[in-house]
Amino acid sequence: MYIVTGGAGFIGSNIVWALEQRGYSKIVVVDRLRDGVKWKNIAKRELYDVVHPDDLFAFLDKHNSNVKAVFHMGAISSTTETDADKILDNNFRLSLDLWQWCTAHHVRFIYASSAATYGGGEHGFVDDAAIDALAKLQPLNPYGWSKQLFDRRVARMMASNEPHPPQWAGLKFFNVYGPNEYHKGTMQSVVSHVFPVANRGEAAKLFQSHRPDYEDGGQLRDFVSVDDCVDVMMWLLDNPTVSGLFNCGTGQARPFKDLAAAVYTALGLEPTIEYVPTPEHLRDKYQYYTQADMSKLRAAGYTKEFTPLEEGVRAYVQDFLYTADPYR
Repeated sequence: MYIVTGGAGFIGSNIVWALEQRGYSKIVVVDRLRDGVKWKNIAKRELYDVVHPDDLFAFLDKHNSNVKAVFHMGAISSTTETDADKILDNNFRLSLDLWQWCTAHHVRFIYASSAATYGGGEHGFVDDAAIDALAKLQPLNPYGWSKQLFDRRVARMMASNEPHPPQWAGLKFFNVYGPNEYHKGTMQSVVSHVFPVANRGEAAKLFQSHRPDYEDGGQLRDFVSVDDCVDVMMWLLDNPTVSGLFNCGTGQARPFKDLAAAVYTALGLEPTIEYVPTPEHLRDKYQYYTQADMSKLRAAGYTKEFTPLEEGVRAYVQDFLYTADPYR
């Protein structure tokens, strides 16, 4: 049995798809479906059960001898969420409780950290899990802080030789794009935002640069396909001796204008981009550059190449967004 928290969400539902592709029949989604469209992310899957988060530990205790691995993707992922108490309960305490449960029952644990832990990038983007290295990072919002808090707790437990799951891996996801992100509203990827605009033949709107060393649209991100993220997690599943905190990006930063242009190109259109001021309340928290250092994951043995930006966007647009059914 494989447990995927946040399994009806963006990355989580793609993990569920990948597990099903492997022929696993006992896949359990843990999520709050509410009254939105998240259920469509898992509508095509054959699931063993769908469990409300409030019932998670009762379910785990009932099935403890059958659980092979927990993929913990469930979190409040909005970088603009301001309720820090809510974020702490969901992103830190639940993660810690799951870590302890997996430790007690000898279950493998793969969890979502975030590139948001790097803050403005003043100390680089190296996935150093040492206590001192993590302490230097300064996240810019409560979401990034909550992920950082758990990474630091894990680092302290490992340094103190405390009991831990037989395999554990935290993944610092960079800017992920791909199918099944449609429920995320303003937190969808730029690809998903630009597509309907480009498809109408209109101009995409990107933020102006408010720094002299970056041109408009030249702000850089490490954009990574969700398929690549899932491939990394399936590789971890196949390599149970690999544990640690790892970046999950492509290792190559690209400008936002390239990303937007790739959407138009995938539609056979000439790119048209307009630049608008970045909202003032975001300017002091806005990252101008992220690029994952992928050497640690490579050193651990991961050899698969990451999808080039233009190819990843083309596949997302043509195989999903530009179809009658965009869901995986």
